[in-house]
Amino acid sequence: MNLYNYLSTVNRLWNNEDGNGVSRFITINGNHSTNVNLHVENPDAAVERTIPTPLDEIISCHIKVLFYLHENPPDYDEAYKYQSACVQAVVKMLQALKEENWCLPIMYVTCLDLRLLALKCEYIGGSAKSGQVMEKAAECLMSCFRVCAADNRTEERDTKRLGMLHLVNQMFKVYFRINKLHLCKPLIRAVESLSFKESFSKAQQITYKYFVGRKAMYDSDYKTSDEYLTFAFSHCPSKFVKNKRLILIYLVPVKMLLGYMPRKETMEKFKVPQFHELACALKQGNVRAFDDVMQKYESFFIETGIYIIVEKLKIIAYRNLFKKVYLILQTHQIDLEHFLTALKFVGEDDVTMDETHCIVANLIAEGRIKGYISYQHNKLVVSKQTSPFPSLYGTTS
Repeated sequence: MNLYNYLSTVNRLWNNEDGNGVSRFITINGNHSTNVNLHVENPDAAVERTIPTPLDEIISCHIKVLFYLHENPPDYDEAYKYQSACVQAVVKMLQALKEENWCLPIMYVTCLDLRLLALKCEYIGGSAKSGQVMEKAAECLMSCFRVCAADNRTEERDTKRLGMLHLVNQMFKVYFRINKLHLCKPLIRAVESLSFKESFSKAQQITYKYFVGRKAMYDSDYKTSDEYLTFAFSHCPSKFVKNKRLILIYLVPVKMLLGYMPRKETMEKFKVPQFHELACALKQGNVRAFDDVMQKYESFFIETGIYIIVEKLKIIAYRNLFKKVYLILQTHQIDLEHFLTALKFVGEDDVTMDETHCIVANLIAEGRIKGYISYQHNKLVVSKQTSPFPSLYGTTS
């Protein structure tokens, strides 16, 4: 295929309003992308003769992107610059085709390529470009989002709002990358307000639920996080083992915080033994074992961004340890010295009585112990009528 054949093909697909067809010829990962006949530095004149407005600017920018990507070595900065211009041209196209949405696949591929190139630029540029290129890419994506969100047509099949979730997922990936999760909130609100949000493709819904679930986890909204991450995990096809494992890495700590311990078989299947070892330490109330697991897998917990969340599980280890003290003593007035002795027994050698008071007070505040501290007598007074240690555990599937 030479440049003329390529342009003629794209023009025919455009005239037929074949958005999917056009999209295959404007992605950096398309079959045409390695064709040296299309690696032209200045294609504007040829494009203008063949391609109508508003597609012409998109095609010109795409060909320039291919040119710079196939330089030796590739010039990712220039490629990104023209991909950004390509997305800006897509915004003009969306505005020009006011009553049509068949062009949405064109927006999908150009926006995806923009994020991927931004990621490549940051990788090549190192710390000097950390977050800068990705943030600019998000601004371009937001331009497309505004156009789609502003489409007020009521017919679901015609509205450009059908493209919103794809853009939201792309922006989620950027915001999580540059650690600006607060920018996700208005996007979530926009999607949740859509009357046809269940009509989006299952793949897009899974991605959306995964990121919203993660954000809810960081916001300490564990019930919402559990709901969204469980949806993502249960609906993700079994053949995508890597994706299911990724979802599970965030779902399991949330489940554990809600009192559900993971099954050993599930953790072995998805190669996350860290959580099984944590669960064993928690069930035993073995605070030292919990600390050992945290230290052993510290790099894993930090790299996945769940270290602080997992650390919060320690309160369950304290709860289970203190429950054992209660079961041994069989009294509703427990001297806090016994809890201090238990802590020292499991290896917490440096803990003080004041710290023991704080641990017990936190357990009461979280509802994990029903009772109160009598500071005058240095005792924990627990309920006689109901279980002083409310049930925590279930099992995950």
